Amino acid sequence: MKILVLSDYDPFRYSLDKEPADILISCGDVADQVILEAAKAVKCSRIFAVKGNHDSADPFLSPIVDLHLTLHTFGTLRFGGFNGSWRYKPKGHYLYEQTEVEQLLRTFPPVDVFVAHNSPRHIHDRGDKIHLGFEAFVDYIHRTHPRLFIHGHQHTNQETRVSGTRVIGVYEKKRLEI
Repeated sequence: MKILVLSDYDPFRYSLDKEPADILISCGDVADQVILEAAKAVKCSRIFAVKGNHDSADPFLSPIVDLHLTLHTFGTLRFGGFNGSWRYKPKGHYLYEQTEVEQLLRTFPPVDVFVAHNSPRHIHDRGDKIHLGFEAFVDYIHRTHPRLFIHGHQHTNQETRVSGTRVIGVYEKKRLEI
């Protein structure tokens, strides 16, 4: 299955190759119109997304499917996800305390592909007070062992293995195959 992942950057659309994809995933901070343009360019009808810390509170435009704390199946793969980032400022959408994320994910079931805006704590963190990952994501990985954990927010293209899970940070765009 061919996957195109977008995150944290709108102008990439001007350099997007037209190779087809089965699924388009947005890890947040990408405008809905850009997501839809990219899906059309790669002839992809299945679009999964989570909101980032710079996204509006408006629901996604159709046919974008919001993965936040929900399960969706495509083919034989189960997808789930989580919006937002660490609460680094007093106001804004999709900002969470570590304890909130822990409570929300405590009973979230296993998935094959987990899509998040933020990273797991200490994995791809940027070392400032804004780009800290969630500890609950590390716990979720150890508890459920997803095949892929895809995230944005950290403005990095990096892959790290954690307990057999491929944790993939995406900035702009990345193609994956599973």
